[in-house]
Amino acid sequence: MPLDPRAQRLLSMVSAAASDGRERPSAEQRRQSLAKLMQFSRNDVGPVTTRDGRCYGPVGALHYRMYTPGSIGELDGQDAEALLPGFVYFHGGGLVAGSIETHDKVAAALAAASGCRLLSFDYRLAPEHRCPAAAEDALAAIEFVVRHGSLLGIDSERVVIGGDSAGATLAAFLCQYAAAVGGPGIAAQCLICPVLDFSEPWPSREMFGAGYLLDRATWEADLADYLPADVRLDEPVISPLCNPVPVGLPPAVIHTAEFDPMRDEGNAYATRLKDAGVTVAHVCHDGMVHNFHALGAFLPQAKPALELIGRQLRSLLQIPALR
Repeated sequence: MPLDPRAQRLLSMVSAAASDGRERPSAEQRRQSLAKLMQFSRNDVGPVTTRDGRCYGPVGALHYRMYTPGSIGELDGQDAEALLPGFVYFHGGGLVAGSIETHDKVAAALAAASGCRLLSFDYRLAPEHRCPAAAEDALAAIEFVVRHGSLLGIDSERVVIGGDSAGATLAAFLCQYAAAVGGPGIAAQCLICPVLDFSEPWPSREMFGAGYLLDRATWEADLADYLPADVRLDEPVISPLCNPVPVGLPPAVIHTAEFDPMRDEGNAYATRLKDAGVTVAHVCHDGMVHNFHALGAFLPQAKPALELIGRQLRSLLQIPALR
């Protein structure tokens, strides 16, 4: 399909607001740019209630925001303190930008759609904290939720790990890690516009590397900020697609976008998991660009995509469907 006209208008607006040069952005420029873009996020899926908290990671406090679907009691008669499936969510932003706040509405929409208590975590960002800091924090977050599920109102046997863009990199890697070492137990993974392989020039990265929201100058700047010199581009922590599929990997919900530079690696990962016998629900969204799911104020396709993700997770976790 051709690029969606509304997506094209969005790209034209972003291009008009950008500087003329194609120099690599600084980390601060990257953070400001993503924060502005994420102002166009919406949660028109359903009501949630929120509570902020913290746990302790390798070097100090990790902050999270927990989203509880406001309609959950109406669906299955449970009260607000009942044990629900959990969803540990990591925001995108190239491991350099993004936060709980930038992805607040996306996290709320995913909680409402999935019926899970969703915990969105902040993690250490580069260049202040290089690889593997983000992965270490993400692992600590998962272990916290699984270990203390009952205190959080979460069924520790039904915990999803997910994220979008670079947050999906963390989720995919940690699912592989958990399967390889025998825990923590993860019920499902949810990867939205995932970044999965920096080791080779995928065709979609070549075709859509400029002018399609996420450009080469940005991801190269993020990678330079995040990776120490001694980490290879095919290391699973940055390129999970390069890792052999371990036995025991959880079922996956994977959503990619037709005009996303990262499309091919996401599609390839879905195929690789299926070939290895993993249950996979994969959708490549026609006419859409990277991060489309988070731009509902411009793109009406965002809401049905988030609702579909919710239905797919509900099916995997045996949560009653929304009425």
